[in-house]
Amino acid sequence: MLIHLSLRDLAVVSRADVAFGPGMTVLSGETGAGKSLIVDALLLLTGTRAESGLVRHGAERAELGAEFRLEAAGPALDWLRDNDLDDADTDGGCSLRRVIRADGGSRAWINGRQATLGQLSELGSMLVEIHGQHEHQALLDRAHQLDLLDAFGRHEPLRSEVAALARQWRDLDREISSLEAAGDPEARLAYLQHQRDELDRESLEPVDIEELLRSHRRQSAAASLLASYDNTLLRLSSDDDLSPARGLGLIAAELHRQLDSEPLLKNVLELIETTRLNIDEVETSIGRLRDEVDLDPHRLQALDERLGRLHDLARKHRVPMDQLGACRDAIAGEIDALREGSERRQRIGKDRDEVAVRWRDAAATLTRSRLSAADDLARDISALMAELDMVSGVFEVQFLAVEEGRPAALGAERCEFLVSANPGQPARPLRKTASGGELARISLAIEVALLGLDSVPTMVFDEVDAGIGGAVAEVVGQKLRALGAARQVLCVTHLPQVAAQGHRHLRVSKAVVDSQTHSIVSELDEAARIEEVARMLGGVAIAEETRANARQMLATAQSL
Repeated sequence: MLIHLSLRDLAVVSRADVAFGPGMTVLSGETGAGKSLIVDALLLLTGTRAESGLVRHGAERAELGAEFRLEAAGPALDWLRDNDLDDADTDGGCSLRRVIRADGGSRAWINGRQATLGQLSELGSMLVEIHGQHEHQALLDRAHQLDLLDAFGRHEPLRSEVAALARQWRDLDREISSLEAAGDPEARLAYLQHQRDELDRESLEPVDIEELLRSHRRQSAAASLLASYDNTLLRLSSDDDLSPARGLGLIAAELHRQLDSEPLLKNVLELIETTRLNIDEVETSIGRLRDEVDLDPHRLQALDERLGRLHDLARKHRVPMDQLGACRDAIAGEIDALREGSERRQRIGKDRDEVAVRWRDAAATLTRSRLSAADDLARDISALMAELDMVSGVFEVQFLAVEEGRPAALGAERCEFLVSANPGQPARPLRKTASGGELARISLAIEVALLGLDSVPTMVFDEVDAGIGGAVAEVVGQKLRALGAARQVLCVTHLPQVAAQGHRHLRVSKAVVDSQTHSIVSELDEAARIEEVARMLGGVAIAEETRANARQMLATAQSL
């Protein structure tokens, strides 16, 4: 609720500080006094673009400020928290401030922190709703019209269910898209399976590959090894004097004859004997190795072919040959992951289809309830239009199917408010209604029909009584007063029948100071209020009968 508004150098207002309270507050005054400046100030404070001509002549800038008291769990307070613009010191309050320079530039603040016009507008739509001869009213917005219809039909649980299912469907669909972005899993699986089958046909453990290399080296050198072994054995076992054993025997015999002369030769003879034994061991070992040599051309060919396959696989997978086993394991892991992903994709697809069915059922229930609520709302508003001197007026709700091809958070349809203000005219969208006065009264009828259901706490009606009078004006006043019992209502009016219905009354007047015109806003007490209503009834010269009439109008209104 708006509790305070301050203006500095805005048009003809040099300075004004206005306190507001609950219920219906009336603003009246002579033509040109500046009544609508209060409305203009609220529009500027809720994000409307400013013009340099709004700054008072001779001033450098205009300053506007507003203080609101917010509901503890209201959408405006939630928005402030979400945007880190709440202020614990304000105890659930909110302050808006805007400065407009004479050159047209402006700056804005929310709770003392600088804000953009977009933020000001977004927050302002939750704080104030302007009704009057303006094309930018919230009631003209089709999304807001659907919100109003759902509020009238008490559709919040159904709408929440539909929105939750739509979000669930979108989350599942996004997950499926993410899985599909990786390409066709079946094609990838077939390709990887072929690669793994190629690798599985070979023994790829590093120890096996090392043994293969050793076997290939031995088989490749088998002929050369046999020749070397045969030559070695021939030389070791020959009976001629050139054989090592024969030569060492001759040397040992020669030295043994000298043993008596040199006892130390005994050590040499022992070394010679050891050497002869080692030569015998060498001959035995060479013979054993020769026996193990398998000179098999077919085996060599098989080893060549296997080694060739491993080299080809290593080149294909761009890894060293001893890492082919690790490559095979990595491919197996990807195959498992793809199979799991494919199964997961099928599960998610099934879940998405099930959610879509549930959404269609919930959306169909919401549609049926909306159709019923639309009939009731149209009947109520049409009746209220008749009370507001639009006797032949007809209000309708038109539904438009949503063709999104996917579950929508708001349901399967949107709506538009249609109005026919005069006999014989087809119903047209409310946003295209030409007459500002008619639009204002239709808006009033809608608000009364939705009494207590709109979440916006403060409603401003600017000249909603334009073009009416008499009994209809009294009905308008009564409707506004009834609306004020549930919401804070600010009403700019020139009709005494409407002004008398207010819980509070503010008067805007002009004064000339130092050759400059100033607008002054003042709250009226009971006596001043009688005078103001009398002025609105009878003009400048007020007769006692007019005062008595004004007194009676006020007493009647306050007794309701």
